[in-house]
Amino acid sequence: MTMELFSLLRSFDKPLNIGNKSFNSRLMLGTGKFKDLQQTQASINMSSADIVTVAVRRAKYAKYIGKSNLIDGLNWKKLWLLPNTAGCTTAEEAIKIAYLGREMAKRIGQLDNNFVKLEVISDPKYLLPDPLGTLKAAEYLVNNGFTVLPYINSDPILAKHLEDIGCSAIMPLGSPIGSGQGLQNIQNLQIIIENTKVPVIIDAGIGTASEASRAMEIGASAVLLNTAVAKASFPYLMAKAMNLGVLSGRIAYLAGRMSLQDKALPSSPLQDMIYS
Repeated sequence: MTMELFSLLRSFDKPLNIGNKSFNSRLMLGTGKFKDLQQTQASINMSSADIVTVAVRRAKYAKYIGKSNLIDGLNWKKLWLLPNTAGCTTAEEAIKIAYLGREMAKRIGQLDNNFVKLEVISDPKYLLPDPLGTLKAAEYLVNNGFTVLPYINSDPILAKHLEDIGCSAIMPLGSPIGSGQGLQNIQNLQIIIENTKVPVIIDAGIGTASEASRAMEIGASAVLLNTAVAKASFPYLMAKAMNLGVLSGRIAYLAGRMSLQDKALPSSPLQDMIYS
């Protein structure tokens, strides 16, 4: 982003606030499915993401918990770690992994990092989040000092319950994880955005930059994605495209879309026209 564009955007916008932290980028990037660490690093750099998420259960630990090739290979002075509980099928599992994630954050020097992306997925076929398990785990973790970002289906009622118990953001899916189907339930997503006072982060299903832009145009606070970048032919190029798509969508949202009209309207006024 050029300094001129950055200054212009800042005059209309404000940073993304989650819990007690502020972030400039509204694109968050997952770290799974990349070919190697170098590809991961290049994609994160091109995305300009401030927040990256790491699956705690799937991290390859080195000498002690909280250290892995991925963890060691990223610059945590510039990036904020969002540990996630991917692979957990029950609330109890997710709670245990959340504590490991918090320990991981402490070991990389982020002593005030209590963030957790809460995933409870008991369905092995469609990988849809378990609403009851998510609500149960979220309430426990909020009460124990975590900044909880729950991953849910596009369910406005569940989103409101999670906000009411103290979650710091809501992360509804656009479509199933890794599907690349884009935003399949825009009406429900819009209801969640309209009714929720905490940030709404569209997570899962986005396949290309236009879909990320669309998520931001309808008023989402941010977008989190992984597969769309990691499985692109050139991941670092797609990471840049996603960065620009999120930025474009946010600017369009702030600018305010024109209202829809039933009939065509001329671009030029009819008054004072010259007739031959």
